Amino acid sequence: MTQRTLRHHRVTRSALLAMFGAVTIAAPVAAQTFDPPPGCTGVLTVQSKSCLVTHVWTCEGDAEGEKWIALFNRVGPFNIRKVDENFQWLETYYAQDGKIETMVLPAADPPSLTELFETQTDTYDFVIRNNVDEPEERVRGFDLLTGETVIIDDEPLLATEFGYEVVLPDGEVSYRGAGAQFVSEEHRLFFLGTSWSADDPEDVFDASPVTFIYPGEPGFFASSPVYECGAIPTATPTAADE
Repeated sequence: MTQRTLRHHRVTRSALLAMFGAVTIAAPVAAQTFDPPPGCTGVLTVQSKSCLVTHVWTCEGDAEGEKWIALFNRVGPFNIRKVDENFQWLETYYAQDGKIETMVLPAADPPSLTELFETQTDTYDFVIRNNVDEPEERVRGFDLLTGETVIIDDEPLLATEFGYEVVLPDGEVSYRGAGAQFVSEEHRLFFLGTSWSADDPEDVFDASPVTFIYPGEPGFFASSPVYECGAIPTATPTAADE
């Protein structure tokens, strides 16, 4: 985590880890909710298939357009990611092992929602560093608008297709993935859809959104997912799908 992202009302590592712990304990209680860190305001909850729920908030002092996205499975938070208005992965915090990933800026080819909306296609090529002495990872791929608009729970979403690969410093490709997901022009956010490994395209993970919940509505910032939880142990998408 760099000083560039540590601003007034910033979300510190200790605050995030404290929130991880508190919500993990409360997660089995269906009616339980959680609060974003001090100085931050919740703006959206999305309940999805495969027993996942996503919460979005903004924080005072962050740059315009920056948002925080928390992904929860049935046992609690899986990760929390900070993105900018073009959906660059600025910071990602993982609950299970305490790993923190930061995006190396400027990127060789930064992700750009603006370019995607204007041209229907966006490529990206960027590097992720972490705090646990694992090798840097280079992520490169594309997003493509299919031209289809999908309405889910009265929410208009643009359908996309994507493909990407994760490359280690020695040039080895450690993972190739593909899928179809959704993007919102209003929120300037991607939402999960279907995804699979290029090595096993028959094994499809479907985390498509089901309900969109706003402040004041029942279920807003509920800490437990509600859809398809009976047969899903602790399934989560790969990091590049979030």
